[in-house]
Amino acid sequence: MSLRLDGAGLRIGARHLVRDVTVEVAPGRVTALVGPNGAGKSTVLRLLAGLWRPTRGHAALDGTALSRLSRRALAQRISFVPQETGIDVPFTVRELVAMGRHPHLGRFDAPGPADAELVASALARADVAHLADRFVNELSGGERRRAVIARSLATGSRVLLLDEPTANLDIDHVLETLTLLRTLADAGATVALALHDLNVVARWADEVAVLQDGHLRAAGSPAQVLDDALVASVFGVRVERLAAGDGRSTLVFHRGERRSTRDG
Repeated sequence: MSLRLDGAGLRIGARHLVRDVTVEVAPGRVTALVGPNGAGKSTVLRLLAGLWRPTRGHAALDGTALSRLSRRALAQRISFVPQETGIDVPFTVRELVAMGRHPHLGRFDAPGPADAELVASALARADVAHLADRFVNELSGGERRRAVIARSLATGSRVLLLDEPTANLDIDHVLETLTLLRTLADAGATVALALHDLNVVARWADEVAVLQDGHLRAAGSPAQVLDDALVASVFGVRVERLAAGDGRSTLVFHRGERRSTRDG
């Protein structure tokens, strides 16, 4: 399934969160959205997920406008993992992950064996099976984020949109999460994520879209887009490239003159 924004903009009152953004998230690819705080990454993800409707332009899934799909139809096809994962209600991790099956059940349907298998698989793939009987509101931030990712996997959707999915994770689980997303994309899923770490983007993403002040500055492969001039212009830092053991470059950043960017 392919998601696309065409000339999309979102205005709330007098404030434009994004303007004239055209971006496509394709099957079998990992697409990274990058940019400074307030650049519009989370807004673009929410527009792609159909959670917010653009006030200008269009958002479509396989050519069908997201506005024509019901909330249930969207939830069956697109899974969104927000940046904030605070959960106050004392659900167990298993109960939380099982909620990923709700879009596929009728109002009075009980989950069946197939649903239980998908939940168990999601718990294992996100490495939270050992936490299944713990209350989500008692978990650490990283554990809670992995539980929410597991809920996303349990939907069985072919489109996964994640806002800072590696935030609050230790290094081992960062690599585990990135490997999982890479594996899902290689199996044909459509994966898009907002990230801050440009080294992660350079090594794990197939496509990158650079946002600044609500505008799309550039889009393409990391090698095409993450050049020194663009990184300096958008992030206000100088880039030094060091050879890594695998033959690729590791980016080292040095403070430069920071251009102003709006908050949000």
